[in-house]
This record gives sequence, structure tokens and C-alpha cells, in this order.
Amino acid sequence: VYSSTFELLIAVILSAQATDKGVNKATAKLFPVANTPETIAALGEDGLKPYIKTIGLFNSKGKNIIATCQRLIEQHQSQVPAQREALEALPGVDRVVTLLRPYKLVSREFRRSDTVVPLGATQLGGGHFGLIAGPCSVESREQTLEAARFVKASGATGVRGGAFKPRTSPYAFQGLGEEALQYLAEAREETGLPVVTELMDPRHLDLVLRYADVIQIGARNMQNFHLLAAVGEVGLPVLLKRGLSATIEELLMAAEYVVRAGNPQVILCERGIRTFETATRNTLDIAAVPIIKARSHLPVIVDPSHASGRVELIEPLSLAAIAAGADGLIIEAHPAPETALCDGAQSLNPAGFARTAARIAEMVAWVGKTLG
Repeated sequence: VYSSTFELLIAVILSAQATDKGVNKATAKLFPVANTPETIAALGEDGLKPYIKTIGLFNSKGKNIIATCQRLIEQHQSQVPAQREALEALPGVDRVVTLLRPYKLVSREFRRSDTVVPLGATQLGGGHFGLIAGPCSVESREQTLEAARFVKASGATGVRGGAFKPRTSPYAFQGLGEEALQYLAEAREETGLPVVTELMDPRHLDLVLRYADVIQIGARNMQNFHLLAAVGEVGLPVLLKRGLSATIEELLMAAEYVVRAGNPQVILCERGIRTFETATRNTLDIAAVPIIKARSHLPVIVDPSHASGRVELIEPLSLAAIAAGADGLIIEAHPAPETALCDGAQSLNPAGFARTAARIAEMVAWVGKTLG
């Protein structure tokens, strides 16, 4: 259904063989559309730049591949085919796609191929599987180094650990702050594992940037739009967790904030949603994995620890996630879960993690992906 308030986004994808002349010609042909084709007003390159900046678009990394979009207000469906044909006929234009979903830049319509995100010396997405593991909270130097050592020995490709912890109770352990980040950096130096840690406040961004390899945005901050915009302006990958009661569309819209700000390196995380079920801490929405993979080009990982809250469920949920198409897992593991200051009941001990990681490696190979 088309109306005067219906919004479309048209993306013009230029081919890798496009010349500078072709790029300039295609850019100059982009136009705002009002009621009729007769109202088309061509924009020059200088006039187009502020408009592109306003809607938060960016160029891809390829020197000769430019993705340029423009917001259109449509009144007549018949206008769309003519506009597409005119743009597709330009030299160097590979294709023109119409983006109908509310999220544009993260949609599968905008980009057909899977986004691959660097994870230290490894990759995540596009057939590369990531296994991130470590304690919920960094409690001490010894605990952090020991955890990094045993998850590395079992095949992990990244180490996780919380320096700033969002807790339901204000009296619970809140994390060690910069001291924890220093321990994580030391663990990275010893094991080579990239560090994944949570950012809760934009005021801590510069501090976290000095130590982290991947910035995690937790479930409680999934719709903290100022925080999303802030991490969108940095060069580190962002691991975005789904909110406790968030829909899939809301998760993708949150990711859109990050990508729109200029950072395309986003990893989505299904960590369970809140339902009426009390047998588990949350309910793992396993169907979200293939749904997101169909709707978005961003990689998707699963957190079976927070989804279940029970250590005995981590392995079966991990295997189910891989079978559903997940690009990775983030698992809580602790040298001594019985003494953990946070989430000990859902943390694997060294022996348990080694056993689970071995099963994960077998399953990853079975689905045809590469660990790391």
C-alpha cells in the first residue's frame, strides 16, 4: 500500500568496475521524488553530500564500490519501476534495490552477502564460527588469567569478562572497572585471545577502547540510543545483545543505530527472552537465529548461559544454536563456579567447558563451518 507518508529507501549499488565518471554520473542522477516525475530536481555532488550525511549513510570499504541511498516519499506505485529502470541504465550501476523494511542498512535487501566481523586473528560470520568464553565478571587477576588459559586450551576464539556489571540489585557486585580491564588485557597478551567486554555508559567509552577488542552492549542497554550512537562512531566491532522483552525487529532497529552512525561491524546476540516459563532463567528463542539470518546480513551468535541459567543446559542449547545456523556462541566459564561472585550456576568449570567445546567443534564441522 502506497500513501503520501509511505517511506521507501532506494539503494543504488555501483559495480566494482565502475569508473569515477560513472560514479559521478550516477550520484548526480539521484533525486528527491514528490508528487509526479515532473517535480524531479537533480542534485549535484555538493548538494548531495549534506543530504547523505543527514540520513547517516556511509561508503563501503571498497574503493570503487559505493552504496548511496536516498529517502523517497511516494504517492504512486507506478513511479517506482520507471525510477529503477532509469537508474539501472546508468553506466557502472550493478543493481537498484528497494528497501521496504524499517531497518535499511542492516537488511538482507541492502546487502546480499554475509557480513564477516574480525575477531582478533580470526573471523566471525560468513562460514567462520566464533566461540567466546570466560567469566561473567572479572573478580581477580588470577581468576581472569586462569579462565583465559583453559578456554584457549579448549578452542575458544575470544575471551569474555565483565568490568562494569549491570546488576538487578544495587548491593550486588558491580565489577572492578579499569582494574578488570587491565587483567583482561594481560590475559589477551598471554593467550592471544581478543577481549570482549561490556560498555554500560558512554562516559566509559574511551577507557574501554584502550583495552577491548569487541564492545558488548548488554540486553538492558539494547535501546540505549545514545550509547548505540556512541559505539557507532568507533572502529571496534560491537556485540549487541537482544533485550529481555525485545522483538526481532526492535533488535534489528537497534543495530541500525550503530550501522547508521558509521560502524558496520555488528554482531547480534540472541540471549533468551522473558516469558511465563520458570524452568529456565529466560527462554531461548532458537527460531530467532534463522529469522534474523534471513532478514539481515549481520552475524548472529547465541548465549546459552543467560538463556538457560542452568549449567546442564549449556551444551544442548549450544548444539541447537549451531544447527539453527548461528555464527558463534558466547558462554560463561569460570575456574571455580561455586565461588563465583556472579552467575556461578550458569558457568562451566574447566572440565565442563572442555567437554562442551569438543562437542561444539564437532557440530561446527558437521554443518560445514570453520571454527575461527
